[in-house]
Amino acid sequence: WEADSLPAILSPDRKTHGLLVMKESEYETRRIDVAFPVLHGKCGEDGAIQGLFVLSGIPYVGCDIQSSAACMDKSLAYILTKNAGIAVPEFQMIDKGDKPEAGTLTYPVFVKPARSGSSFGVTKVNGTEELNAAIEAAGQYDGKILIEQAISGCEVGCAVMGNEDDLIVGEVDQIRLSHGIFRIHQENEPEKGSENAMITVPADIPVEERN
Repeated sequence: WEADSLPAILSPDRKTHGLLVMKESEYETRRIDVAFPVLHGKCGEDGAIQGLFVLSGIPYVGCDIQSSAACMDKSLAYILTKNAGIAVPEFQMIDKGDKPEAGTLTYPVFVKPARSGSSFGVTKVNGTEELNAAIEAAGQYDGKILIEQAISGCEVGCAVMGNEDDLIVGEVDQIRLSHGIFRIHQENEPEKGSENAMITVPADIPVEERN
């Protein structure tokens, strides 16, 4: 399908209600009834493309602008979650190029870009001597850096579909690691890829916790 693909622009003009498909020096319009943005990462799930759909007057599936932006920014997500009475790791934010105040961290910690995903730029730091390199690595992906308490435990997740009272909750899954930390994307170094993970469905936790 890539061989036959053409450049396209989502028009913010509500009269178009769709795409401008580029063909050499010309373009044609293609109406979109509803968008299903199966996208991941920056500009895909952070409210950016959702905002463009709103400008275009095109209904879309998935989270709205505000919830997309809040979930993509880990610091905002932690603040909202904590205010809802749910426990979160101890954390602090710094800007790229800054350093945390001396004596404010209890190691080990994780250093990560605040608004990125797929474990890009994430480093587990066991002591002060490793901190600067970790901050530099995170800063390659975002100017806002999160430093959070490392917590031992299992990772579980589930999908939720619907609106308000009409919700469908999926089965809970669990990620098991053979080593290292969970990374979705497999890179040139296999030991850092997602082949260190196995997903179990349903999660191996008590039924009452799954429900």
